Formats: sequence, C-alpha cells, structure tokens
Amino acid sequence: MDFNGTWKVYSEENLEEFLKVIGAPEMVVKMRKDVKPVLVIEQNGKDFTCTMKTPFSSRVTRFTIGKESEICTLDGRKVKCTVREEDGKLICETSKFTSVREIQGDEMIDTTTAGSVTFISKSKRV
Repeated sequence: MDFNGTWKVYSEENLEEFLKVIGAPEMVVKMRKDVKPVLVIEQNGKDFTCTMKTPFSSRVTRFTIGKESEICTLDGRKVKCTVREEDGKLICETSKFTSVREIQGDEMIDTTTAGSVTFISKSKRV
C-alpha cells in the first residue's frame, strides 16, 4: 500500500451529480467541474498528509489510519471520520458518503458514494 507521490487526476465520472447530492453550493459545482486537481500524498506508516491542489485553492487533510480525524470534502467542508485500511484500500465512511481509495496497477482510483450517486476519480503518478 504505497500512496506516496504526486498524482494527476485524468478522469472524473459523475462529479457534478455527486457535488449536488452532498449539497455543495452551485458556485462550487460550476467551478470544480472543469478542473482536474493534483493530489500530493505523503505517507509515513499509518500517518497521511493529502494535499489537493487546483488553480483556485489547496486543501490539506491529515489523518492516521484507525484514529478519528477531520477530513476536507470535495466542496471544502470538513467532516469527522476514521479512515481504516482493508486489503490495501483506504476506506472512509461518514454519514453523508463512503470513500474507497486504492492503487490498481499504475493508477489510483477513488470511488465515493453518496446516496445513489457514485463519483469515480482516476489518477496517475506524475
């Protein structure tokens, strides 16, 4: 499970629908839909620092596997959750969504589900 590195998002499916389902402001939906972020992940054992960079902002989330943390959502809000590791995947469940991050070959796949909408983001190391 090596998530370290700089990852460039190249594909996002159902982003606009997902942002609407989680209640993101319309301005955020409009601004974010044409932007492919860069993710910088620093992993030191069970400790992670994830920085999502777009032309509009950078958001930093820090968490330790198995400990409650405050994470930043796609629309900038903060929610509390405990990230767990299961079969090499990072899983975060909140009352609004479930997120699974995994490495498949040379890609990082993020699958986030809220209600009946599933948002899939695919990245490659830069």
